[in-house]
Amino acid sequence: MYIHKQIYKEIKNAPKIIIARHIGPDPDALASSIGLKEIILNTFPNKEVYVVGSPTSKFKFLGQLDKFTEDMYSGLLIVTDTPDYKRIDGVDSKKFQKSIKIDHHPFIEKTCKLEWIDDTASSASQMIAELALNTKLKLTTETAEKLYAGIVADTNRFMFSYTSTKTFDIVSELLKNTNLNITKVYDNLYMRPYKEIKFQGYLSENFIITENGVGYVVIESDKLNEYGVDAATAGNMVNNFNHINEMLIWVTFTYDSDLKTYRTSIRSRGPIINNIASNFGGGGHIYASGARVKDKEEMQALIEALDQEAYNYNEKNEND
Repeated sequence: MYIHKQIYKEIKNAPKIIIARHIGPDPDALASSIGLKEIILNTFPNKEVYVVGSPTSKFKFLGQLDKFTEDMYSGLLIVTDTPDYKRIDGVDSKKFQKSIKIDHHPFIEKTCKLEWIDDTASSASQMIAELALNTKLKLTTETAEKLYAGIVADTNRFMFSYTSTKTFDIVSELLKNTNLNITKVYDNLYMRPYKEIKFQGYLSENFIITENGVGYVVIESDKLNEYGVDAATAGNMVNNFNHINEMLIWVTFTYDSDLKTYRTSIRSRGPIINNIASNFGGGGHIYASGARVKDKEEMQALIEALDQEAYNYNEKNEND
């Protein structure tokens, strides 16, 4: 693809590169950005390459982040896994003379000078792997394991509908070219302390389910403290409730004491949710989105909007 060549040329010509991703990072955001840094340094070891944004302890196995400094605005910015300006973490993309977006979300707005958007891709990590496999950028086994982790996490172990033949083709190439250790990747992603298992039990017991099939649970700071988990851990557990008959849409509202908002993770097995999430300061995929709500009133408004979407979905399917 021509876009691969364009991005490679920009990377090759830039002495300094800053890589950013979205706020509240998940494994795909971290794997795509940190993995890209490693690929660039594998190919061009004399370049300055930095990955910026707020850290999260849960996914520290994916690598370390760099502290942003003002002089970095003189470099090339590459933003991965982020569709809109307000969700870019740690930098102001408007201050860069040169910038690139690599993203698999539906288009919301133009945020970078050069944009590669593929909303059929399973993940930003898949796109970074595709870029490396189709240019002179060099992959190592360690980097391939990071990208595989991002793909696995964003497809929920290849169970989500946007897993495609291309996804498996790229994974096959990673396996063939790097001999990555699948067992190691799954252990890093899914091995958890017992306190998190107990916390998952608490969530299971406290979901409220509406008549139309919206399940939601509110997690306050005292519960996070009681179980010894953080807001990111709670939000990332949302995928564990995918196969419950009574819930078409399920939501976790987790209070983030640093930002004084409720971190909101939303999943769906049919109703489209990303447009609703975007109305509450978030966004994402049609069946997997996130948002932040400031108080219980806004939380209730979001629940009601999701419940109406679930009602419409049920009505349509009953009539078809």
